[in-house]
Amino acid sequence: MQGHPDVISTLNTLLTGELTAVDQYMAHAGFYQDWGFHKLYQHTLHEIQEEQTHANALIARIHLLDGTPDLARRHPLRIGRDVPSMLANDLALEYQVIAELKDAMALCESVRDYQTRDILLVLLRDTEEDHAYWLETQLGLIEKLGLPNYLQSQTGTP
Repeated sequence: MQGHPDVISTLNTLLTGELTAVDQYMAHAGFYQDWGFHKLYQHTLHEIQEEQTHANALIARIHLLDGTPDLARRHPLRIGRDVPSMLANDLALEYQVIAELKDAMALCESVRDYQTRDILLVLLRDTEEDHAYWLETQLGLIEKLGLPNYLQSQTGTP
């Protein structure tokens, strides 16, 4: 089925965001593992899988709309050098994805592509209610507990 060219282009922009998140989370997960923050590492692995699932959904939709997924593009990575900056950078990326998803949903509605909009709504809920919420909570815990106490709570067992 031939999709609207603006929708396909927007889906590719969203795909760029999801693939950027995978790459950024992978870099941060490596630091968490190396530093012994096993709980952060495990959670970040889970987030990588969810971002890959989002990317796969976008790729499938682009294919269905007779488009070509652009798997090469990425936004600039914001790799943190400590836990608070990693969490803050990941949250900034999630906020960017949320804004892009909302704009994409509005575009889909304007061209009457409600099925794509519904697919994006699922991604938006994951991003807003899971990814961003978790990151906001972690940054709040650092503020409330202090960084040393927070980091100690993230060591756990591998």
